[in-house]
Amino acid sequence: MRIRSDIFVSALTRRVFNDGGYAAVVRKGSDASGAIFVRQRFRDGLETLFGPAPQALIEREDRDDRLFEARLSRAEPEAVEALVAREAKFDGDLWLVEIEVDEIGDYLALAGP
Repeated sequence: MRIRSDIFVSALTRRVFNDGGYAAVVRKGSDASGAIFVRQRFRDGLETLFGPAPQALIEREDRDDRLFEARLSRAEPEAVEALVAREAKFDGDLWLVEIEVDEIGDYLALAGP
């Protein structure tokens, strides 16, 4: 069974703060099953946006875990904002979490190699 979105977001923000980073919930979605997007801000002003990975990338044993993929990588804030706005029109229950850390590390399970 997949962990609830609100619990996942709470754990993510606490881990980031515990490691000396900054995290904020910018948009609160559905507590139980809202899609989670993570906006990583860098000191140089660029941003990376992570969103849910397509189900086709999730292997059978990973079905209970949340898997993310980079939707935009080190892009201008305006491009990230535009993509988030398009996603929000499609899914009004999404979460948006902003974090300020240098490396995403093991905060998110990433799809791909």
